[in-house]
Amino acid sequence: MWIDSHCHLDAPEFDADRAAVRALARQAGVGLCVIPAVARSNFAAVRELAQQHGDAYALGIHPLYVPQANEEDLDFLASELAQHQNDPHLVAVGEIGLDYFVPELCTPAMRERQWHFYTVQLALAKRFDLPVIVHLRRSADMLLKGLRDKAWTKTLGGIVHAFNGSLQQAQSCIDLGFKLGFGGTLTYERSQQIRRLARELPLESLVLETDAPDIAPQWLYVTAAERAQGRVMQKNTPTELPKIGATLAKLRAIDVMELQTQTTHNIQSLFKRFQFAQKAQKDFAK
Repeated sequence: MWIDSHCHLDAPEFDADRAAVRALARQAGVGLCVIPAVARSNFAAVRELAQQHGDAYALGIHPLYVPQANEEDLDFLASELAQHQNDPHLVAVGEIGLDYFVPELCTPAMRERQWHFYTVQLALAKRFDLPVIVHLRRSADMLLKGLRDKAWTKTLGGIVHAFNGSLQQAQSCIDLGFKLGFGGTLTYERSQQIRRLARELPLESLVLETDAPDIAPQWLYVTAAERAQGRVMQKNTPTELPKIGATLAKLRAIDVMELQTQTTHNIQSLFKRFQFAQKAQKDFAK
């Protein structure tokens, strides 16, 4: 089976057809999805979805939601991690990280605030022995600094979602026990740096993701001119993951089943609480 390592199945874009979207993805071969939270307000939703569909979830506060968050939200996250620490569907702290792309988040005060939320959540992940799912945009060096400041161990590791750094930064993440997430961006021929990394990095360090409903692959993209003519962009869903995987297999000149097997293993070896994954695989095989 395929595993979508990053899918926002709780997003409002799926309100009208969420169950059908998940069922179609399963029919396409996506046996498991990892559903990360982005704010306190959706902690319950991602947990319920994961438990309902036999998927996995992560709890955390996304950097884009830091401006609206407060210290009570961090306390609530700690209490949720403690309360549900024996839930095998809870596999990570995330989505957390740093975003230095959005102008409103790049003021000195907002950078400091992001750093505070990021490092507190890293400490919570260490406290509860969980890997992390991290978001980075133009922030790889600071993100790595946070991991080094917290003396991050390879036994915890995590996933750098939608990796977009340099080769040197990629290797630093791998050295810290991280897998690197690749998705729809690698399907665009103009994404030369991403495609080069996806092609050349060790296969053991890669995981696949859709980030649905965001980061649509090339075949779903509709240009501004086409939208002006009335063409509607199709919604990105976890059903697209096998085609993204096939694109990566072609880039690496390997068999698609080899890629599927290795990327699935990469996620299962990282998320040690994925105890239910073996049962899910058996059920999926039937």
